[in-house]
Formats: sequence, structure tokens, C-alpha cells
Amino acid sequence: MKTKTFLQIIITSIACTTVAPMFGMIVPAGTTLVVRTLHSISSVDAPGTRVSTQLDKDVVVNGKVALPAGTKVSGRVETSKRTRTSSSRLTVNITDAQVHGRAVAIKTTGAVSLENPFARTTRRGVQISTYSYHVPAGAKVQFRLAKPLEL
Repeated sequence: MKTKTFLQIIITSIACTTVAPMFGMIVPAGTTLVVRTLHSISSVDAPGTRVSTQLDKDVVVNGKVALPAGTKVSGRVETSKRTRTSSSRLTVNITDAQVHGRAVAIKTTGAVSLENPFARTTRRGVQISTYSYHVPAGAKVQFRLAKPLEL
């Protein structure tokens, strides 16, 4: 019985020391978050449409992994070409990350424009594309934190 209790204490201690560094960490403002889209995003998706992504790279703070690659990050479409007369570009922003089973709010420096991956550019630098397009799943997008992220 004593051996079993001792082993449980040892296992709990090891688990706490491996998980504890992720709690109470602060990811500083200015840190770049690189995410990959999990589903395609359409240029005609309505503003407010949810966007699912995950971290493409570990986010490291003071030599420790604060957010591991694969962490789920949610966002939304900010602007789109919802109507044919709209001159808005497709932009998305991330809003929160799933950390230890809870949503942690993210404040970035602003929405990021997602261009048509199949558009052509003229010699004068004008992009030619069709009215609607899809940004495929797996597209890499970079955001910069405007406020520190408290985990």
C-alpha cells in the first residue's frame, strides 16, 4: 500500500512539473503567431464566419514552449467580397486559442488579407482574379500579438 501511494505521488509530481511551466506564462506583445487553416475560406464568406486554424510552429518564451504546434486557434472573417459590388478584400483575424481546455482571448495588431492564390498580376502590379475564390486548407497565415497573451 505504501509503495502504491509513493508511486502515485511520484507520478503526480512528474506530471505537475511538465505541465506547470505552461501555466502562468505570458507570451509578450509583438510575438508572431504562425497558423495554418484547417478548412478552406471563401472570399464570399460573410463577415463573422468562424475560421478554424492551428499553430504551425511552437511559440517559445524564455526557452520554454508556451504554446505547442497544433494548438487550436479560432478566428473569424473580418471583411469579404460578399457582394459583387464590394471592393473589400478577404481578411481574417484570430480571436482565441484553446489552452488546457479553455479559450484564451487573443488580441492581434489587425486582420490579415488573404489573397487569391490563383490570381495573376499584370506587369503594372494589378492583381486579376475572378469574383470569388477559395483559400485552401493548409494555407499559412501570420499574425502579431498586440497585447500580451496570459496563459
